[in-house]
This record gives sequence, structure tokens and C-alpha cells, in this order.
Amino acid sequence: MFEPLIDRAYEDLGLLAEARPAVEAAIAALDRGEVRVAEARDGEWVVNEWVKRAIMLYFRLAGLETFEAGPFEYHDKIPTKRGLAAAGVRVVPPGTVRYGAFCEPGVVVMPGYVNIGARVGSGTMVDTWATVGSCAQIGRDVHLSGGVGIGGVLEPPAARPVIVEDGAFVGSRCILVEGVIVGAGAVLGANTVITSSTAILDVTGPEPVEHRGRVPENSVVIPGTRPKRFPAGEYQIPCALIIGRRSESTDRKTSLNDALRVFEVPV
Repeated sequence: MFEPLIDRAYEDLGLLAEARPAVEAAIAALDRGEVRVAEARDGEWVVNEWVKRAIMLYFRLAGLETFEAGPFEYHDKIPTKRGLAAAGVRVVPPGTVRYGAFCEPGVVVMPGYVNIGARVGSGTMVDTWATVGSCAQIGRDVHLSGGVGIGGVLEPPAARPVIVEDGAFVGSRCILVEGVIVGAGAVLGANTVITSSTAILDVTGPEPVEHRGRVPENSVVIPGTRPKRFPAGEYQIPCALIIGRRSESTDRKTSLNDALRVFEVPV
């Protein structure tokens, strides 16, 4: 396996030339979906740090090239992904999936962007101008609405990427960064911004319950504010509000439509 040599070369760049075959093989395996940046183990997401190290070394090894894709010209270190038809992936011009990203069969990428190291599950829609940042992990049957920004992360290698679990719906212009996890089946209303420090307040009970870094499964979430006092006075700061739960329906589309209607969530 090429993992040990990649780890050594990351710590000692003098070994970079020797590590080139291992790095290139790792990126090829990432592109085929044989390895991934992060994966669920025993209910917890674990980062495969050596894969992120391989990506960073690949940037050092790759040189700038000019290449064409239909009417489009690019000048970059990393080409676009090939073999989309054989993979069962639809990409609408000028949507881009970068080499080293993996999309399962049935993924649709409208004119959006999927960066190296990212993984997108089957049945997922990456809608117009949505961005899936480097190393982000997007589950199956997810909808990333227009203009959604999924942040990317390469360094430090231990940093968890943004993770959106199966069946989630992310509304227009939402921003998810800093390794946040959106639990399976969650629904995020338009313009919801969640960082690692954003307070996610469950307001469905008599007292608010605060979460940070993770949206619980099947939560229905909208953007909100709450007061905070500063030396210059009291001001409203952003937060996210859990206003309900998506029903445990065997039909995901039905449960999504019900959640959007019942909770009047803007999308």
C-alpha cells in the first residue's frame, strides 16, 4: 500500500520524487472511489489523513497545462473528470467535476462544481452554481439547491471535511463550512449558514437546546438570530433554529414535501 510513503513524503519533501508513483496511484484510486477522505465507522466519521496528504502532494507534483473540454479551455494543474457516461453521471455544461472527485451512478451536476477529494452519493443533485468543496462528503439522495456553498478543506490533514448525510435537503444559498455535519434527512431552509461555532438551537420544546457542529437527523432548520451583548451594545448575531422534525416516512419525497409545507420552509 502507498500510505506509508505518502506520509513520509508529506513530512519530508525531499522524498517527493520517490513518492510520485504512490501519490498518483492514490489520486487515481480516489477518482475511482476506491478510497475516500472520510468515512463512517461505528457511527462516527473518521478522516483518512493520508488521503488528504496525497492530494496536497499531488498539487506539488502536477504542472500547469492547457486542455480543452468541448468549447471550454482550462489552464490548471488538475484536469476535469473523464468517463462520465460509463460512470452513469450527468454533468450539464458548464458544470465541472474535477479529477480526483468521485460521483456515484445517478449523480446530476448542473452548472455547479465538485472539487478534488469530494465524494457525492447516488441520486444526489448538485444544482446550479452549487459548490462542493475539496474533500466534502455528500451522501445519497441529497439535494444541494442553487447557489449552495459546501466549504472545502485540505489542511490540516486531520481537519474533518463538511459532511452531508443521506437524504438531506439543503436550500438555496445555504453555506456549510468548517467540518459541520448535516444529519441524514435534515432539511435546511434557504440562506442557512452553519459553521463549527454556529449555535444550532432546537426551539421545539419549552427551553432551547443548543447544538454545535452537527445538525441532528431529520431536523427542519431555518436561519435565525439571537441577542449578544458587546461593549458597544446589544446586537443580533446569526444562529440556526430547529423548528421541527421531518417525519419518519419510507417515502423520502413525501416526507420532504410535508416538512416544507407544514413548517413553511423557504427553499
